[in-house]
Amino acid sequence: MYVQRRAPALLVRVTGVAPLAAQVYELERLRCGLCGTVFTAEPPAGVGETKYDETAAAMIALLKYGCGLPFHRIQRLEKALAIPLPAATQWEVVQQAAARLTPAFAELAEQAAEGSVLYNDDTTMRILNFTQEARSEALPPGARADRTGVFTSGLVAETAHGPIALFKTGPCHAGEHLAEVLDRREAPDPPIQMSDGLSRNKPGDHPTQAASCLPHARRKYVDVANAFPDEVAFVLKMLREVFRTDQQARREGLSPPDRLLLHQQESAPRMQALEDWMASQFAEHIVEPHSGLGQAIVRVTGSHLCAV
Repeated sequence: MYVQRRAPALLVRVTGVAPLAAQVYELERLRCGLCGTVFTAEPPAGVGETKYDETAAAMIALLKYGCGLPFHRIQRLEKALAIPLPAATQWEVVQQAAARLTPAFAELAEQAAEGSVLYNDDTTMRILNFTQEARSEALPPGARADRTGVFTSGLVAETAHGPIALFKTGPCHAGEHLAEVLDRREAPDPPIQMSDGLSRNKPGDHPTQAASCLPHARRKYVDVANAFPDEVAFVLKMLREVFRTDQQARREGLSPPDRLLLHQQESAPRMQALEDWMASQFAEHIVEPHSGLGQAIVRVTGSHLCAV
């Protein structure tokens, strides 16, 4: 009888497990009746002697920094699963494991420095116990020692091996962290830097091709739409066509050079017209620079919005 072999049937069963599981081992202890020495049995092979192994530290770090779960929520989850794990303990476990990741972070920074496109930005962050000594050590040379802000800076680099995301928290701004990464750069051509137009995002003396964020610029106008409806409607109409051109490039799967060429052909004239309109608002004294619309124009033109 001829039997035709078919692809095997697949049976998928999904089971739930706790993010962190704990096993309790009872090690028998015997005391010598002559000398009083207590002998404890050896644990099973491969168990180890530390309470929290590398996989526990990795899982806590993944939940906290990869999934955005605060330590207190992880504590609540583990408590509900009858595995107590205080938030303070989680921090200690992650802190002890962090030193092992320093070489990996350094290597990722080396590769990110050679990226063709770099995105950077920061947001405010709170550190409950940040001593003045630690703050001074984290500041770059020449920075003012009386800084009080703390920020988490993000840097995403498009590299030949895929995207690399780096995060760092401290008193430095996103531009200073980017400069620290670019200190490692060996490629002769400056990278494209994508960010909003804030001066603190600039990487010091390192040359980059500035490509400021268009949605950030658009948002400034949306905020003053009620006070300047006609002017904002004109700006949004011009920007709408630029976004449509970009959607067309993505929909057609254009390569980066072809996408740039399309923008240069279709978006550049629109952006030039928008820049001319902005300049005329001040030159003809139509808009007061300190008004809401004036501030939006200043923020946008100062961010080199028209560089497409």
